[in-house]
Amino acid sequence: MLFVNLRRYLYWAVYIGQNRDLLETMLFWDPPLVAGLRLMSIWVLAYHLYHYYSQQIALTEHNAELSILAKQIQLDHLSDQLNPHFLFNSLNSVKSLISENPLKAKRSIDLLSDILRSSIYTKDSLATVEEELQLIYDYVELEKLRFEERLQLKVEIDKTLLSSKIPSLCIQTLIENALKHGIRNSIKGGVITLTITKKKENMEISVQNPGQIIIDDEVKNTSLGLKNLKKRLHLQYKKLAAFTLVEQPTGMVTATIVIPSNSIDNE
Repeated sequence: MLFVNLRRYLYWAVYIGQNRDLLETMLFWDPPLVAGLRLMSIWVLAYHLYHYYSQQIALTEHNAELSILAKQIQLDHLSDQLNPHFLFNSLNSVKSLISENPLKAKRSIDLLSDILRSSIYTKDSLATVEEELQLIYDYVELEKLRFEERLQLKVEIDKTLLSSKIPSLCIQTLIENALKHGIRNSIKGGVITLTITKKKENMEISVQNPGQIIIDDEVKNTSLGLKNLKKRLHLQYKKLAAFTLVEQPTGMVTATIVIPSNSIDNE
């Protein structure tokens, strides 16, 4: 406005040659100009409100999709735990222990109860590494009743990452996959190695087990649980997270999740 009035003053004083008061000219409000500025302000405000509203809708849809996928993973996990074979094998192991080792049988029932409870009541899409580890320890301890010495778990973890948050049940998914497609198919069994480290500002979660990646028309190199995990990582972290499943020449299969550092401490 001041610039326009200054230009008007220079036009009348210099070009036309009329004597005009500078202060009066600078403070003059041209009604058509004011109306134009008001209309332009309304359009600018409407433009920004539209884009803000669009961004909010996109964010809401994104969060809803992430929540639905997290619930689907929880339902898949619960379905696995309620699988008749899982319950039958677990209860059969408990039954055989009742007379031989009542304390161990009681511990087995407690473990099974904790696993089912966590499957039903887990609501948050994120959990700490420490919470995930406790679930894994319970799961492996219960499965060792059936596999005995065929199943071994080795954990190597950077303890500074225990309080960091990660997608809930993500490690559990990798451990279950290693057990189903690796240990269970081997007569000798083997060791499942879980490694959680911080590398180049990222958290790297790695699960290694003996076995091979079987190419199947239905499985397509990966289970439904792993497919859901990949979708969930993409929704949660976009392209900043990664998941890989690699068969090593040594007869081992390694599943790896990489999570960006700007989320593991601030989620």
